[in-house]
Amino acid sequence: MSKNHVLVVDDEADIRELLGMTLSRMGLETDCAANTGEAFTLLAKNSYALCLTDMRLPDGDGLAVVDYVAKNHPSLPVAVITAHGSAENAVAALKAGAFDYLAKPVQLHQLRTLIQQALKLNVVEKPKKPLKPQAAIAKEICGSSEPIRRAKELISKLARSQAPIHITGESGSGKELAARLIHQQSVRRDGPFVAVNCGAVPENLMESEFFGYRKGAFTGANQDKEGFFQAAHGGTLFLDEVAELPLAMQVKLLRAIQEKTVRPVGSTEELPVDVRFISATHHDLHELVGAGDFRQDLFYRLAVIELKMPSLREMKEDIPVLAAEILARLTAPLKVSPPRLSFGALKALQSYSFPGNVRELENILERALALAAGDEIRPEDLQLESRDDARTIGKQDLMALRNTLPLPEYLERLEKEAIMEALEKTRYNRTAAAKLLGITFRALRYRMERLGINDELDSSD
Repeated sequence: MSKNHVLVVDDEADIRELLGMTLSRMGLETDCAANTGEAFTLLAKNSYALCLTDMRLPDGDGLAVVDYVAKNHPSLPVAVITAHGSAENAVAALKAGAFDYLAKPVQLHQLRTLIQQALKLNVVEKPKKPLKPQAAIAKEICGSSEPIRRAKELISKLARSQAPIHITGESGSGKELAARLIHQQSVRRDGPFVAVNCGAVPENLMESEFFGYRKGAFTGANQDKEGFFQAAHGGTLFLDEVAELPLAMQVKLLRAIQEKTVRPVGSTEELPVDVRFISATHHDLHELVGAGDFRQDLFYRLAVIELKMPSLREMKEDIPVLAAEILARLTAPLKVSPPRLSFGALKALQSYSFPGNVRELENILERALALAAGDEIRPEDLQLESRDDARTIGKQDLMALRNTLPLPEYLERLEKEAIMEALEKTRYNRTAAAKLLGITFRALRYRMERLGINDELDSSD
């Protein structure tokens, strides 16, 4: 494939000339086609490093070019040029397999960035320069069952695109790990990966945290500060628990995604940002859209392609491999050989429901390491029965206590149960737990202190 040859498909001569001049300044040669027929002829004769096509063509549309390239030249990246504000066309092109899109009027800095990234696609497999210390390599996804094999194949495929990705799956199923692997296999691998837990950002600070702020924008703003968008410039912004974003912030996020610019709080200038979006949540966004709790237009921009991470219940045959990898990782700092799982312990793990998925498996094995005697983990070391029964027993106890406790004490028990359940659902993120309970962070902190929950958490740690 020619490393410096680009095909431009557009029926407007001035656009072809503009793109040709820009590409020429970047040291690239250009072939031009005015319609799909000419494009198909050139694609059949020549090899290209990139194809740029307009969405509207006299004898068809850009999607026909995307489809033709996908079938006949699957390694060739295609970028689509859409009319300003035509979000539907951009999303359709990305779903069809386009590498990226540009909106008219074409911004030259965005065009150059897109070209540079597209040309990296065919050198991704070459030896990579060492990553910076802060860009630690994510561990691989273990397992060979059919659900995890499909997920790994899709991760490799998605890494070749710039399309926004939405990762679904239960809590603890490895959504952030999948996002990191997509980033590290993509052309943005040398750029930053910024992970944001949307449920942990206080609502009154969201705009300044996402978009940054200028000195003097508000009391305490003593200097300029970058937001998450600027920090992720040239790389990937991972929006974890994106369903927790309030509607007002969803509007601002949508605009930043569409315009590829942000305006820091206290500034009158728009700053261009080059960011790929990966989002995740354990909620069903389709249901939230239907209920009016999540904007439909933002959903379509973030969930161009969906990746589902399987639960541990769907890949029980992988539990022995996962357990061995986790035990090896946990014992590595101790410089000791990992204990083996007895036949009974493995059977117990494969029979367990794992509501917390891989994260819960890690927690179980870490406890078992502390309890195991010798070099073998036995079923009793796993303490699975107490985990399965704990919540049921707790609720049964509360029901029984209704008739034996004074009302104030009984209500305290109910309140404590609700707070503990919210903390578990939010991975003990207190800001997110407060939002889930419908109270302020300060009110949650007061209640936790009054009920002695802080002491319980500290002692369990």
